[in-house]
Amino acid sequence: MSSNVADGPAVVCFVARSGTGKTTLLEKLIPRLKARGLRVGVLKHHAHATAFDIPGKDSYRLAQSGADIVVGASAAQVAVFYPADGPPDLEALIARHLQHVDLVLVEGYKEGPHPKIEVCRAAYALRDANGVPQLMARPEELLALVSDCALDLPVPHFGLDDADRLAEFLRSWMQQRVGESN
Repeated sequence: MSSNVADGPAVVCFVARSGTGKTTLLEKLIPRLKARGLRVGVLKHHAHATAFDIPGKDSYRLAQSGADIVVGASAAQVAVFYPADGPPDLEALIARHLQHVDLVLVEGYKEGPHPKIEVCRAAYALRDANGVPQLMARPEELLALVSDCALDLPVPHFGLDDADRLAEFLRSWMQQRVGESN
């Protein structure tokens, strides 16, 4: 389920229906992971085929003029823009931009090979004929579940406000992952 440690950082995909609270959960989780000494990268999958850069801004205009890559730099932030020829490859993005971190938290990429933590909020869940919330990930892909409803799955379950326990779980999972590679 997880990639080899020698291949780069640990990667966990957070999947959920839109509006469920993935970003809110990650906002709570990241500082707790950092407090545990982890270098954390985030890759946000943008499902719509629109540019992040804003039309009319200098970086956008320079990219539109034909630059293969545009890097915007300030004292507060560095941004890199380059054109994508179709859906971006998750592994290539991690290799190119996120090799220097211990853990990559991916928001989205539900079809990828990495373990997943699903965020399920009862109010947003699609339900089967028996009223049971339907998850986006298959049970065998799940590393954990973050939810406000009870689901009978053989994975650790965390509440929506349980970022401390989830951070500790991820730290332990990463230690186990390192132990398995030795």
